[in-house]
Amino acid sequence: MPAAGCSSLIPPKWADPVPSAAFPQDNAEERDWQVFGVEQTGQLAKANGRSTDVIAVVRACEARDAAAVRHIRRPWWRRLPAD
Repeated sequence: MPAAGCSSLIPPKWADPVPSAAFPQDNAEERDWQVFGVEQTGQLAKANGRSTDVIAVVRACEARDAAAVRHIRRPWWRRLPAD
């Protein structure tokens, strides 16, 4: 089996939550709320992108591990290099 586990392939910083956009002050104008909405949407896209990336990493890792298991289970003579 590979030495690195699947979770080690995910950046450690991704365990931290994606921060929210800065909430407008009490005396905020319409434009401030619009900027907040755009920034918050960007943060949501970042968080959702992490989920998609993590799923892809785990699937690739599982395929890597399955290939390693198949290779190990081959008869010993099939592991010899072909001339």
